[in-house]
Amino acid sequence: MTTTQLSGYRLMWIFVMFDLPVGTKTQTRAATKFREYLLDEGFEKSQFSVYARFCNGKEQFEAYMRRIGSNLPDSGEIHILSFTDRQYENIVRFSGQRRRRPRENPNQLALF
Repeated sequence: MTTTQLSGYRLMWIFVMFDLPVGTKTQTRAATKFREYLLDEGFEKSQFSVYARFCNGKEQFEAYMRRIGSNLPDSGEIHILSFTDRQYENIVRFSGQRRRRPRENPNQLALF
């Protein structure tokens, strides 16, 4: 069994940010369905309309992009950002008036 550590410049984070209309029941259902889809795909809620997920490289990022693209609601604005793991480490977070410690990143992936 061989373990390979991947570079922090190859490992990535995906952020999905969105502003979806919820003026009608149909729009509210579509927004809820999209949020639930992101959770089912392994994203975690970072802020109200910001979801994040760790992935192991550009290929996996592209696969998530295709799947998200095929599950978009009919209206609203959706932005998808990608960061390398090294860039993610430099995100500064505040909660209230206090600076928070950086989030713990998942353990490095092991390839067998």
